Amino acid sequence: MSSGVPPYVRLANEIAAQFAHRSPEDAATAIANHLKATWDPRMKQALIAHAASGATDLSPAAALAARHLEGAL
Repeated sequence: MSSGVPPYVRLANEIAAQFAHRSPEDAATAIANHLKATWDPRMKQALIAHAASGATDLSPAAALAARHLEGAL
């Protein structure tokens, strides 16, 4: 059964959970660096567009990481 959450959102939130012990800004930087190094450009663009649309299903750190990515692409 699908939850309706896009895979890139689920993955970004799972990665963000691994950095929950860091400050939000530090976590977002680490998440963005990980995504830059490992994600396909289409996934990064989809995440950026999703966050820019005002989506509420991203964790705060994942949403901030998407904004960091936007400036890096």
